[in-house]
Amino acid sequence: MSNEDINKEVHNAYEAIKAGGIILYPTDTVWGIGCDATNAEAVKKIYELKQREESKSMIVLMNSDRMLYKVFKEIPEVAWDIMELNDKPTTLILDEPKNIAPNLVADDNTLGVRLVTEPFCYKLMERMKVPLVSTSANVSGMPTPNSFKEIDHHILDGVDYVVNLHHEKIAAKPSTIIKIGNDLQVKIIRP
Repeated sequence: MSNEDINKEVHNAYEAIKAGGIILYPTDTVWGIGCDATNAEAVKKIYELKQREESKSMIVLMNSDRMLYKVFKEIPEVAWDIMELNDKPTTLILDEPKNIAPNLVADDNTLGVRLVTEPFCYKLMERMKVPLVSTSANVSGMPTPNSFKEIDHHILDGVDYVVNLHHEKIAAKPSTIIKIGNDLQVKIIRP
């Protein structure tokens, strides 16, 4: 994909998100459904589309340390070590998020986050200036699609914009998920 293609898709996705919409987009792992992570109404649309209970929280993508610090008052040192040393996409569940849609925060006051460098996601968040919700492009309880062509029509029809990049790409595995408490307790949720 050329930079021009990516920039065009960033513009189109940003316009949909700015209007309170939800998008279907390629992440650094699987195809995801996303929106502005500070917009509770847009987040609610994703829960409804996925037919998922709001008590099952979703993760957010971020593109910088600065963005992480806007959302978490405290980031344990071990979190930085894990992000730096891990060679595959890793989602960290951290305590006490702030400046985020309340319906993204889990019952135990945690939020799953992943720093991404994938060009489309990175540039979109650079434009948005806020984190991007990321949840797999499937109805809750159904398998995560391995490619764009496996995405259910219910999902395709239910989003406001489908990003036109990487439609031929087979997805990588979902990210590793590690929970790190402010008390430094570390628990691997998904290897």
